[in-house]
Amino acid sequence: MLLIFDWDGTLIDSSEKIITCMQRAAVTTDLPSLTDAKVKSIIGLGLPEAIHTLYPDVDTETREKFREHYAKHYLEADKIPCEFFPEVMDTLEDFKSQGHIITVATGKARRGLERIMTNMKLLDFFHASRCSDETQSKPHPLMLNELLQQFSTPPQEALMVGDTTFDMEMAQRAQIPRIGVSYGVHDVAELKRYEPIAVIDRFSQLRTYC
Repeated sequence: MLLIFDWDGTLIDSSEKIITCMQRAAVTTDLPSLTDAKVKSIIGLGLPEAIHTLYPDVDTETREKFREHYAKHYLEADKIPCEFFPEVMDTLEDFKSQGHIITVATGKARRGLERIMTNMKLLDFFHASRCSDETQSKPHPLMLNELLQQFSTPPQEALMVGDTTFDMEMAQRAQIPRIGVSYGVHDVAELKRYEPIAVIDRFSQLRTYC
């Protein structure tokens, strides 16, 4: 089976760091402050799309300044790496040993994902990944369609796992079965709007479906 995982909020416990850095970037750029809930609502999008959603009325130059400040704050904060959620690595290692294809579809940029994977010594663990700056941002299904094509897999033989409505909508549009996780940034009720197979509370519960 082709298993496709979101990164932030699904595998990695990074939401607090993202929220803090977004809020710091708003202050540094002299833009209106951001609540935790507002930032949570955009986690999962590519960074340009996230900034546009947060500040739809600001000019391009200001958005670019915000992006630069966010990247600076995040790089500084990421000197203390985020951790995987409980049971993630044990479960992924089991799936890989069973012959499943393990991939990532993320709103991160390629440079950021590879920096984190390198620091965590995971660069060669995943069979493939797609990032928002090399394809289209979620919830557009392009990154999933590219993974299906890469591994010659029909949609019904794949599974998308994520914590946001962007993950669920992307998978629904690609006609890929999907499972939500309840411990991420979006409410379970919102995830269920996209008809997932299940919404799980612990990562190891995926074993039931794979």
